[in-house]
Amino acid sequence: MKDFAAIDFETANNERSSVCSVGIVIVRNGEIVDSFYSLIQPEPNYYNYWCSRVHGLCQEDTDDAPVFPNVWAQIEPLIQGLPLVAHNKPFDEGCLKAVFHVYQMDYPDYVFYDTLSASRRCFPDLENHQLQTVAIACGYELENHHHALADAEACAWIAREIM
Repeated sequence: MKDFAAIDFETANNERSSVCSVGIVIVRNGEIVDSFYSLIQPEPNYYNYWCSRVHGLCQEDTDDAPVFPNVWAQIEPLIQGLPLVAHNKPFDEGCLKAVFHVYQMDYPDYVFYDTLSASRRCFPDLENHQLQTVAIACGYELENHHHALADAEACAWIAREIM
């Protein structure tokens, strides 16, 4: 796969619609050509301790952030015609579908691929298949794990190597 968009969401709470940041990395002809990152005002708009502990974001970080439809209006032209790739597709695809539903937006049935399931096939002997572990196996050092853009970059690197 040479053309795709790697995507990663972070959420504010246990609701999949509570996306509070998104990272996108655009790959064309096997090369990273663009990226996008934004904070997002989550819906529902509250943070739980565990999510904040994972990604370090809190209410104050997104108080002035745009709502999802405004962010997606910027993303949509970047990813037009591209399949989406995520590490743990059920989570990120679930977030995208949930937030589209909350804002009553028509979901365009994006094609999604999963680097997590691909990594299990390619690297059956890894100690685990977490993003940072698979990234290292593919020769990529993931820094700033759980920052949506950093995770999307790692996902893009993995996808270029194994998909």
